[in-house]
Amino acid sequence: MDMPVFRLYDTLSRTVKTLVTLEPNHLRFYSCGPTVYSYAHIGNFRTFLEKLIADGHAYETPTGVYFDTTTFARRGALSGNTDADSLRVAVRDVVVDDNKKSPADFALWKKDEKHLMQWYSPWGWGFPGWHIECSVMAMQYLGETIDLHGGGEDLVFPHHECEMAQSESRTGHSFCEHWVHTKFLQFEGEKMSKSKGTFFTARELIDDKGVHPLALRYALMSVPYSKPANFTMDLLRDSTSKIDRYAECVRVVNEALAKGAAGEDAVGEDLDRLYQETLAAMCEDLNTSVALAKALEGTSVIFRETALFSGASASSSQKFLLKINELLGIVPMDEDTTEPGRDDSEIDGLVKERDAAKANKDFARADAIRAELGQRGIELRDTPEGTVWRRKSAEI
Repeated sequence: MDMPVFRLYDTLSRTVKTLVTLEPNHLRFYSCGPTVYSYAHIGNFRTFLEKLIADGHAYETPTGVYFDTTTFARRGALSGNTDADSLRVAVRDVVVDDNKKSPADFALWKKDEKHLMQWYSPWGWGFPGWHIECSVMAMQYLGETIDLHGGGEDLVFPHHECEMAQSESRTGHSFCEHWVHTKFLQFEGEKMSKSKGTFFTARELIDDKGVHPLALRYALMSVPYSKPANFTMDLLRDSTSKIDRYAECVRVVNEALAKGAAGEDAVGEDLDRLYQETLAAMCEDLNTSVALAKALEGTSVIFRETALFSGASASSSQKFLLKINELLGIVPMDEDTTEPGRDDSEIDGLVKERDAAKANKDFARADAIRAELGQRGIELRDTPEGTVWRRKSAEI
């Protein structure tokens, strides 16, 4: 089956369009992330600035070097914002300079002897502006024109507008062919806030709260990037149960492969169809919610046949799980849930006692054993081949 065409919303054209790369099978992708403070090669910044000034796109003042936005014809193309005064309140680090030609002009180089970062330049000691850093890094490693530029929706204006202006003014041609922006993430319906205790890092959730890394990934993928996402603890718990389901799927498939039973492939056709539908969803503007739903259907197909699993069915199931993991990265393929030195004989004994109680129609005792094991973090699953158990993920 032919590979689906990958289509992605483009902020500049405001349409979902096919992502076409400058070179076949080579994606030049740059994404703005968190601001970090580390070493930088000042020579790159100087070359970029020594060009903009020479071409009349930048000018020096006593406090810095600024880009002259009136020299860029496509100003506002990304955001639609052409109001010069709005830049004064939108940018997060405004340099007040009465010598600026326009409020919309932004800093390429800042002169500030008190600032932590200091490099010497033709304009004295200082440091590069916020916007210039990304243009320089992108061009240094990806070339003067890149295929795809990503970032949060808050970066459309002014950051990416400024990147486009300074980059295209320097080179005389397009800086980026496709722009994509991720919507904001909220927590329980509100903006994340440290003061309210609703601000979490991945490290805190994983190390302190015991959240499975794949469950966190699943939760963050549950809403497509182009829609605002509401991150909740209920969502995280639900995502944890989905990852547990995949882990159980991997376990039963591995057991079936070990048995190597003969027989026809009863799941391969359905799983191939579901994988193609998952892939198609991802290729249509990264529709992760549909993709996750289609992939999860595959686990139902696998569990439906586990009682009579043949080697062929197990092999198709394994291939499906591997391909889904390559595409979405949500299947715990190599996890070992056992702990060295742990004795599970007591749990195994209680499970057998429960099975015997059920056979004797002593359902009160069977329910009591299930409840006892549940309090100890043990989850039971009744299958045609008998009862299987596993430890629950950490409570969230």
